[in-house]
Amino acid sequence: MSEKDYAPLSTACVRGLCDKLYEKRKFAGVEIEKMVKDFNDANNTNQIKKLIRVLGQDLMSSTNPNVKNGALMGLSSVAVGLGKGCTVYLSELLHPIVACVSEGESRVRYLAAEALFNVLKIARGASLSHFPLVFDALARLASDPEPQVRQGAELLDRLVKDIVTESGVFDVSAFVPLLRERLYVRGACARQFAAAWVSALDALPELPLLPHLRDLLDPMLHMLDEPHPEIRRMCEVQLNEFLRSIKKDPSQVDFQSMINILITHAQSPEELVQLTAITWIKEFVELAGPSMLPYASGILCAVLPCLAYSDEARKNIRETAATVNFQLTKLVASSSPESTPAPEGTEEEEAIADKTLTESDINEDELSNKEGKLNLDAVVRVLTQMLHHSSVHTKVAVLDWILHLYNKLPNEMYGHTEVVFARVVAVLADAAGDVLRRALAVLAEICSCPGDLESSPYYYKFLQALLKLLAADENLLEDRGAFIIRQLCVLLNAEDIYKALSKILLEEKNLRFAAVMVDVLNTILLTAAELYDLRLQLRNMEKPGTMSLFRSLYLCWCHSPVSLLALCLLTHHYVHCNRLIATFGDLEITVDFLTEVDKLVQLIESPIFAYLRLELLGGAQSEALRGALFGLLMLLPQSDAFHALRHRLHAAPHHPYLKREESVGVQCSESELETLLGEFRRVQAAHRRYRLLHRAPAAPHAPPHAPPHAPPHAPPHAPPHAAS
Repeated sequence: MSEKDYAPLSTACVRGLCDKLYEKRKFAGVEIEKMVKDFNDANNTNQIKKLIRVLGQDLMSSTNPNVKNGALMGLSSVAVGLGKGCTVYLSELLHPIVACVSEGESRVRYLAAEALFNVLKIARGASLSHFPLVFDALARLASDPEPQVRQGAELLDRLVKDIVTESGVFDVSAFVPLLRERLYVRGACARQFAAAWVSALDALPELPLLPHLRDLLDPMLHMLDEPHPEIRRMCEVQLNEFLRSIKKDPSQVDFQSMINILITHAQSPEELVQLTAITWIKEFVELAGPSMLPYASGILCAVLPCLAYSDEARKNIRETAATVNFQLTKLVASSSPESTPAPEGTEEEEAIADKTLTESDINEDELSNKEGKLNLDAVVRVLTQMLHHSSVHTKVAVLDWILHLYNKLPNEMYGHTEVVFARVVAVLADAAGDVLRRALAVLAEICSCPGDLESSPYYYKFLQALLKLLAADENLLEDRGAFIIRQLCVLLNAEDIYKALSKILLEEKNLRFAAVMVDVLNTILLTAAELYDLRLQLRNMEKPGTMSLFRSLYLCWCHSPVSLLALCLLTHHYVHCNRLIATFGDLEITVDFLTEVDKLVQLIESPIFAYLRLELLGGAQSEALRGALFGLLMLLPQSDAFHALRHRLHAAPHHPYLKREESVGVQCSESELETLLGEFRRVQAAHRRYRLLHRAPAAPHAPPHAPPHAPPHAPPHAPPHAAS
């Protein structure tokens, strides 16, 4: 090599600089340092630039690691020789050093860290104009696979943080995107480095991070699933610090820009991520109040499934989610006068509710409603989808929400009733009693909102859907049919329910189901505490409209002879009971029929019919009643019920024992009762034809697995033995 090739460096200096031995390189570095001082004193900038070019380009372009190491030593020496004057040449010094950070030889990378340290230590605050370049190099060194390189990076990292701390011109806004990018990098060292920088900046009151938290929140929540517990703990502590700062000074926080990030992470399968996100949501709802209403659908997506958790490990998640759910209901209640949604929601507002509930990539611009109004369309969509959830607790919360919305926003909810109605009706088949009770409460609210029951377009629609459901599911009818009817009588008006059901059953084509349903309704009418007032009303017949109710029930009760007899006994139509029993001889006396008679006798012996037994002591109708009960006795085989009724009749005096005041009230006329009796005969004839039709032998082409003679709806109480 000729001496002029590396001028102003001598050949000997270059050889020493590129030697394997550190002492020789150090000696050459001292020579360069002295040379640079002389150039600087003489203000010979050309020679300084030429020297930096030789070191940073000519020598650095070599593939020999020793040459690169020498170039790094030389660049450090130039900076030392220039002192504060190195800031003029900072770009030319930094770029070749930073390039060596990506070298394959670990020794080169280590010496690059050392050279960078030396340059920055001299340049100090002036280096901040090149901060992106420096920070990128520092991040690479901090995650280097070689421990020695990472140790060098630690010293460099402390120096850079000191420079940032002492500077009054550090641009946090420009730095946060760089930091965000590093937070997303996988790898323990890289994440630890990035998290440490977040903590360092947050500790500087003159460099507030809260206004930039929206850019850091998502990657930091992602870091909570880091396998290394130390890094996970570091991130958790920092997020807690951020949350404390938010609660201390919420005015600096853009809640709307972060809520959808939290909604996304609140659906994470990682427990720590989910708990942290839901805890933040809880604080956001409490601090931001009505401004969180536009995001209610997304929040519900996140918290409602958490109510299903039953294990101890996720108890905190469940309880925090329940708190958020309660906070939202209060928020809707307090904001209801102003929460009427715009006639048409924006596409962003509606998008979130259209997504599947397992999707977690909710865009942070969705649901952007700056007016703080509840997006009812989106909320209803989420709630109706959540009705398919497997958890009882989640479905109960969903139904409570729907009922809450109907109570607080009845006019707005009316436009969503068609969808809500169909979904809630399907829930009536749910196995959980709590779910069923709340579903009935919602349906009752729908039927009574707005106006009275008769004017509601959903009243008869609901009852028809209910009967269809009961007809299709024998187990549902047997297990919870009575419970459903009783609940409806509490939630709505019992008289209206019975009138409506009677009217619908008159049109029922499945006569077997109609008979079973009448038996269920009759048992409830005679025994349920919820229908006590209705029983008194039918006994006295004094209230306006009761006669019309009796006629409606009579026509429907024609499907079940014994239930009809019980109705006539309840309403004191004892003479008509005798006429009715006389027709029973023409009926097909089956085991089902006798079972119903047996049940009726048990009811007569119960406290419910105490008034009836007392009427055997005397009065205008006592003889007719005695005749009806003897007729009932003659229908029974000599069973326990037979002996019980016979003893009762023999215990009654043959002649009036008491002078009783008649309090029977209004009754149907004989001519009207005769007309009703004719309707009973017609309906029973239809039942006889129906049974014959379903007992017909199977057609040759009928599938073997569906015998047409089997009744489609066996009564839930039917005994297993054959008919007599």
